[in-house]
Amino acid sequence: MTAAATASQPITPDLRRWIVEQAGAGVAAPALIQAMRRSGWNEDVAIAAVEQVLREHLQEHAARQAQPAGVPVPEPALGDSPLFLDAGDRQVQVLMRMEQPRIVLLGGLLSPEECEALIAAARPRMARSLTVATATGGDEVNDDRTSDGMFFQRGENEIVQRLEERIARLVRWPVENGEGLQVLHYRPGAEYKPHYDYFDPAEPGTATITRRGGQRVATLVIYLNDPIKGGGTNFPDVSLEVAPCRGNAVFFSYDRPHPGTRTLHGGAPVIEGEKWIATKWLREREFK
Repeated sequence: MTAAATASQPITPDLRRWIVEQAGAGVAAPALIQAMRRSGWNEDVAIAAVEQVLREHLQEHAARQAQPAGVPVPEPALGDSPLFLDAGDRQVQVLMRMEQPRIVLLGGLLSPEECEALIAAARPRMARSLTVATATGGDEVNDDRTSDGMFFQRGENEIVQRLEERIARLVRWPVENGEGLQVLHYRPGAEYKPHYDYFDPAEPGTATITRRGGQRVATLVIYLNDPIKGGGTNFPDVSLEVAPCRGNAVFFSYDRPHPGTRTLHGGAPVIEGEKWIATKWLREREFK
């Protein structure tokens, strides 16, 4: 689409430089596209041009920084700036999006009844949360993560299967590439300090972990209740905090296991009340 769309309105060096400079100054892609439309660009051509320039710029930046090569990642269909996305059995609202890092805030991914059902199914199976130990390839208790949690097997019950199919359609990624859905419970004071979800290639256990589906390439954090105070999902590299509102979700993807993706994130301490979330990690390939 990009080459054909931009054939009649080519991307000049001046235009490329302007797009990169504006994006570097924090101007979001929709504002860039709107400015181009005011200058006479066709909307579809402007969208394609912005996507092409920013993608090439990130690839060039990664090469200069000796970062690992990027891979395809899950991606909602956001090219025409929709207000809602078709998730099959549900229309999901697009509340906010960011290009770098790739972050999308989704409204109404789950109904209140579905949130309650997930909590009820998970509650009897909760235990102290573990993290993946990339040094060994196993699991371990981590002082940075002070929640309780459990995993559902993929497709374990009707509501889990329904949610997995909804997510797969929403982000255009196969169901079988997803890890099992994890439900987490944070009491007052509990938190998860900032971390990356990909597996560090320099760690000796990463080769063992990635045999089951390759690297993680995207995360979906789904809020199952409303804490009274605290508990937001924060992204320190871009000074962003997402409030935990029941039924909403924050999606972010990372096309290489490198801090340059700017996907450092954490769960802020719960100040009052409690927080329940469901986390879905997506892999490069089928997760077995």
